[in-house]
Amino acid sequence: MLKLWKWYQHCLSVHPVKTQIISSGILWGIGDIGAQYITHSTALSRLNNSDVEAEFKVNWKRVSITSLFGFGFVGPVGHFWYEGLDRLIRMRLQLQPKSVRFVATKVAADGIIFGPFDLFVFFTYMGFSTGKSVPQVKEDLKRDFLPALILEGGVWPIVQIANFRYVPVRYQLLYVNMFCLLDSAFLSWIEQQKDAPWKQWFTSFRPLKEREGQGRL
Repeated sequence: MLKLWKWYQHCLSVHPVKTQIISSGILWGIGDIGAQYITHSTALSRLNNSDVEAEFKVNWKRVSITSLFGFGFVGPVGHFWYEGLDRLIRMRLQLQPKSVRFVATKVAADGIIFGPFDLFVFFTYMGFSTGKSVPQVKEDLKRDFLPALILEGGVWPIVQIANFRYVPVRYQLLYVNMFCLLDSAFLSWIEQQKDAPWKQWFTSFRPLKEREGQGRL
């Protein structure tokens, strides 16, 4: 394990962006396998065995699609986001590193800017990559974006407080990627849940006029 860590450190110092891209893609792929297993197990518990195959089989096409999101977005964008955010707050805002204001500003910026953007890109990409049309992708965003944003909003700020306070900048994306192993499973699971009944609870957040208008259709 120590040799693996040293090898990673060497790769990160020599090829930082490439290393972040590869590690992100691998972890997001593993996370999607976890999401598929959770979805399969949930379906088995809800439906008869005749409706769902008892043996779990990995959908490798979906794994590759999700991995590409890690390779193409999380890795490169995440690398430059954490590096740029640190430089901006230290040099432009001139906040003392690891201070309460420094960490709080980073957490706020990450939650307000990067978090929603990441979710928007994920659900949009997953829709188009599976052959859906623009109207279908819009409907998926209406269905999945708000539940994911609210549920993640209770977890990621805590994760990022520890990240921005104790983890060196060069390892912050790796730290996030370890949690993305669970987060990718969570997001993939939400996307696979389609129109699950529990999502209907979030419709209560829509404006009253919009809900009344739909009720008259």
